[in-house]
Amino acid sequence: MALAHSESSDGTRYRDLNGNGVMDPYEDPRLSSDDRADDLLGRLSLEEKAGLVFQTVIHVGAPGDHDDPGHVGTGTARELVLGKRMNHFNVTRLPSARQTALWVNALQELAEGTPHGIPVTLASDPRHGFSHNEGMVQPAGHLSQWPETLGLAAIGEVDLFERFADVARREYRALGITSAIHPQIDLATDPRWARQLQTFGQDPAQVSAFVAAYLRGFQGQDLSTGVACIAKHFPGGGAQKDGEDPHFPYGREQVYPGGRFDEHLAPFRAAIFAGVAAVMPYYGMPVGLTVDGELIDEVGFAFNRAIITDLLRSRLHFDGVVVSDWAIISDIEVAGKPWPAKAWGVEHLSIPERVTLALQSGVDQIGGETLTEVVVDLVQNGTIEEEHLNQSVRRILLVKFRLGLFDNPYVEPDTADAAVGTVEYRQEGHNAQARSITILKNEGILPLPEGTRLYCEGMNVDDVRQYGVEVVDKPEDADVAVVRLAAPYEPRDMYFLEAATHQGSLDFDPEVIAHLADLASRTAVIADIHLERAAILTPIAPSTSALVGNYGASDRALLDALFGRIQAQGTLPMELPSSMTEVLASYPDVPSDTGNPLFPVGHSVPYATVMRT
Repeated sequence: MALAHSESSDGTRYRDLNGNGVMDPYEDPRLSSDDRADDLLGRLSLEEKAGLVFQTVIHVGAPGDHDDPGHVGTGTARELVLGKRMNHFNVTRLPSARQTALWVNALQELAEGTPHGIPVTLASDPRHGFSHNEGMVQPAGHLSQWPETLGLAAIGEVDLFERFADVARREYRALGITSAIHPQIDLATDPRWARQLQTFGQDPAQVSAFVAAYLRGFQGQDLSTGVACIAKHFPGGGAQKDGEDPHFPYGREQVYPGGRFDEHLAPFRAAIFAGVAAVMPYYGMPVGLTVDGELIDEVGFAFNRAIITDLLRSRLHFDGVVVSDWAIISDIEVAGKPWPAKAWGVEHLSIPERVTLALQSGVDQIGGETLTEVVVDLVQNGTIEEEHLNQSVRRILLVKFRLGLFDNPYVEPDTADAAVGTVEYRQEGHNAQARSITILKNEGILPLPEGTRLYCEGMNVDDVRQYGVEVVDKPEDADVAVVRLAAPYEPRDMYFLEAATHQGSLDFDPEVIAHLADLASRTAVIADIHLERAAILTPIAPSTSALVGNYGASDRALLDALFGRIQAQGTLPMELPSSMTEVLASYPDVPSDTGNPLFPVGHSVPYATVMRT
């Protein structure tokens, strides 16, 4: 059973988390978060402190089944919470809202069995869109579904960012999720980079305005009803050498040949000013980077004292939690695929040495690891001073207190289903999907008139018919062919997460180009490109009567935009190059740096003023 509230001698209701029959200061809801954190810090054992400085993935299984390791392989809930004294976890796959809430409550009840009853903080990667990459982003499922944040940037309304974040906050809270492993405020400057879809675009000023609104919506005024956000990936992950991603060994180098490092910092300055709870350094290691005349060590940002302590803490005055990205210490294997530790530049160090360097460089909490015993040993043998550890633990506890978890970590299973994915929220998400559609080319064919016969590829034909449109089986019988295409990429599948991390060339396969040309010889073609990153549209544009881009949109949302039932209002939040030759000649840290782009940033064209019949 969940812990019942007790009543102090003066009538104050509190939770007796350590079971001593006394309302200790950390249990007193009347005291400030600072006072409560200070009191609890002095009571913790070294093992409890070590548990607080790690966060990892946890399996969401049957409520109350604390001995099922599930598919993630990091350990059972009982092992992690009671054995390792951990109480920060991120969740991936979720059942229904009600089942999730029941599982959360059972986990919080388990945490009450620890010496000081420290409640669990549950975190999530973005999960309100269409993308799915297990270690980076989850699909919406039973939550409301919106375009990815790059699509919100295409709409370009600051208020919409705040409204989306407020809806997401309410849904997270209903599920017991109180930490967001986002916003991702990297600048989308290299067209090839795989992580652009969850960014806010390429413009530093716009991204800064968007992130301030996003944090207002998610965190609220004081976190008491909010969700603590982790801004990532400091100091800006968009400037990747050759556009490759540092989740993998070949993408470990981050470069600034255009000298735009300060521009990539700008959104983080805005996030810090807005009070973001935490910041996550990226995996990448800077190559040839000089900051204020100092050459920065070529080691991963989580191991880089000049970046975390000197820049983030001292110069930018960030006093919140620094959470490392996942799996920077240990080599692991997931689903039969290797995933080397992202210990770029310090691969030669042992595991204890890597942990030491990360903590001494300024990391407070290490993600994706459970090495609590290593930290205990490092403190006991004098390698890490306990006072240094205390500073990190206090920052982490402060966020828990500000979230109100010590006073009530439980959620309401009976109302969870009604609070998540409401009709209102789903309609708002749908409207945003349609509005974010970007019309790149329109030869007078859009908006489509009612009664248009469609031939469809890449769409669910049953959904299209339910929309009220006649669907034909042959292109030559259609008024228009609507073809939905993914942005091109080079298939890779050596490492964990690599298959779903789309990288490499932006060129379409010749077969796709030829197929569109053949379709165009038989009927008018509208091509819709899923712009998870840029694409070279030069060879396919001539075959289309209209060309549009989406950033996560259902078939119905696309049709609403094509028929003009909901106005497509998106403008390109990044440029679309004309060729890979131009991409290869560009600088990865400089926005809009390809020569003669096919469609520049900000591009869109309107609907035809006279509807075609």
